[in-house]
Amino acid sequence: MRGHDLINTFLPDELMVEIFAHLPTKSNRDACSLVCRRWLRLERLSRSTLRIGASSSPDLFLHLLPSRFSSLRNLHIDERLSIPLPLPLPVPARKRSPKVHCLADKSSSADTNPDSLCLSDAGLTALGDGLPRLERLSLIWCSNVSSDGLKSLAHKCTFLKSLDLQGCFIGDEGLAAIGQCCKQLEELNLRFCEGLTDSGFTELALGVGKSMKSLGVAACAKITDVSMEAVGSHCRSLEILALDSEFIHNKGVLAVAQGCSHLRVLKLQCINLTDDALKAVGAACFSLELLALYSFQRFTDKGLRAIGNGCKKLKTLTLIDCYYLSDKGLEAIATGCKELTHLEVNGCHNIGTIGLESIGKSCKHLTELALLYCQRIGNVGLLEVGHGCKFLQALHMVDCSGIGDEAMCGIAKGCRNLKKLHIRRCYEIGNKGIIAVGEHCNLLTDLSIRFCDRVGDEALIAISEGCNLQYLNVSGCHLVGDAGVIAIARGCPQLCYLDVSVLPKLGDMAMAELGENCPLLKEIVLSHSRQITDVGLAHLVKNCTMLESCHMVYCSGITKAGVATVVSSCPNIKKVLVEKWKVSQRTKRRAGSVIAYLCVDL
Repeated sequence: MRGHDLINTFLPDELMVEIFAHLPTKSNRDACSLVCRRWLRLERLSRSTLRIGASSSPDLFLHLLPSRFSSLRNLHIDERLSIPLPLPLPVPARKRSPKVHCLADKSSSADTNPDSLCLSDAGLTALGDGLPRLERLSLIWCSNVSSDGLKSLAHKCTFLKSLDLQGCFIGDEGLAAIGQCCKQLEELNLRFCEGLTDSGFTELALGVGKSMKSLGVAACAKITDVSMEAVGSHCRSLEILALDSEFIHNKGVLAVAQGCSHLRVLKLQCINLTDDALKAVGAACFSLELLALYSFQRFTDKGLRAIGNGCKKLKTLTLIDCYYLSDKGLEAIATGCKELTHLEVNGCHNIGTIGLESIGKSCKHLTELALLYCQRIGNVGLLEVGHGCKFLQALHMVDCSGIGDEAMCGIAKGCRNLKKLHIRRCYEIGNKGIIAVGEHCNLLTDLSIRFCDRVGDEALIAISEGCNLQYLNVSGCHLVGDAGVIAIARGCPQLCYLDVSVLPKLGDMAMAELGENCPLLKEIVLSHSRQITDVGLAHLVKNCTMLESCHMVYCSGITKAGVATVVSSCPNIKKVLVEKWKVSQRTKRRAGSVIAYLCVDL
């Protein structure tokens, strides 16, 4: 009945909180919190997850947090992000608690004390006092937090299951306290925690070894094989391990492999490891599903052969800058790991056509393939993938000079489930290969063809006739002009993202068609397209009211008037990248927060 608030009259707080808890997205919850003060209060009570920045007196913010979000279980704090200071809100003096008043006095002197702008041990102490049932906590680059704050948190938040300390300069005492108090800890990230040594790490492993399932260590110069031996001895349930260190050798990885038989994910960037480490993994880690090897110059095909022989459940393999791996190593993986679904070969210059052929022949379940900077792989290898990998859904290629239209035709005809195709600087691929994709891959929704000089309008016309794209990037394809983009606009009404930068032939006609036929467009990149003018831009934004991002630097036909048109016509705009001199004072006043400049001096 009009004029009566039936919801607030009849629904109790408990039921409202339950309703808010079932809302699917954060935007839905935010919208509900704006209805009235009661809904704001109840929606806050129902929130279990919160992500905030950590600048402008974060200690004060953490003192106020528990009273507003009492059901919080997951908190992510990132010092790279800023948060608004709550102090300017008008609060009567008699309602302020002594604690908050004291913090307000401290925050007012932030200019004289730069440390007050960063999260400190006092903030962590307040967090532990107010949210003792916290389960997941991320402290990203909170460099002022020390062992004292972490010890206080550990003694109060004993239910912690996940802790991310990336970039925090904590010491051994804080880590040992986590091991002693947080017996349910399952996930721990220690990337760039430079203050830690083997002593604190060993204490941690002793305390939480039974529950620990995921561990990440990177750039911790004082963590050595001793710590990894502690992991192997005590963390028997470990499933995920990511190591990036110059100070860990075979001995540490051997201990982990022999002690952690449930290991499913292993990511290694340790330059001192050799084939012996991979042999140990292959001999003991039979549950391994993901293996990523980065920048190894001491691994050879012997190590990959051990993985192929032992890790029969391997599904994802990433090889980046492993210079001494060759076709023989990839053949061993193909022969032994029949369940492989994801393969990335990046900068491994000794892997060529024969290795990829073996993948195509043996790995029938492959769904994603990335070939980056693989100069020795030719058409025959990709043809075999097209023939054997019928379930392939994503293909990425960068700087593969030996792959051309013949291989693309084979992929198109054999991999009818292809949904994503990303190609960059593969100069032998032209219209013929992309036309075949348009004719046969009707499920394709994501296409990126960057700086492929032989791809032109004919290819885009075929794509528009056979595929309903949501994402398209044809940056630097100089043969693409109005005809191809017009065909895409008319054939792909679901288009959300479009990059048509560095296209000298593209003009206003294409912009008009996009504006007429692609109302869902959210992001567009027009930079270095000199034929586009204010007129085309006006046609584009006329119906594309959902546009959120527009890049248009070095577009000589676009003036201050065109920039103003974008800002005034797009209510959802969040970012406009443009030269500084093309932004009028009126536009700056109206939408200064969404304007970004390529170079402030232009």
